[in-house]
Amino acid sequence: MSNPFQLSGMRYIKRIVVGNDNPQSMRTEAEVEEAITLVNRCLSGSPRGYLLNIEKSFGLYNIGEHQVVLQYAVYNIGFERKPLFLDDHGNI
Repeated sequence: MSNPFQLSGMRYIKRIVVGNDNPQSMRTEAEVEEAITLVNRCLSGSPRGYLLNIEKSFGLYNIGEHQVVLQYAVYNIGFERKPLFLDDHGNI
């Protein structure tokens, strides 16, 4: 039987933003897809991460004559140790 989840065992937390959180630096669709793929890998790969929290937010911005709504989710995923596959990803 595997060990039960223990919050005190989380030694590394990865914060992954999915969506657009900065109107000055908009993410492309490919970058958003890459972030979603990373979330899925963290939750299903080895070592397996645990979803600790999801922050959901949105903002209304006026850019020139247009009003823009940006929404995003931030996934906080905890690990007992930092996975090696996270070394290839910069700040997603």
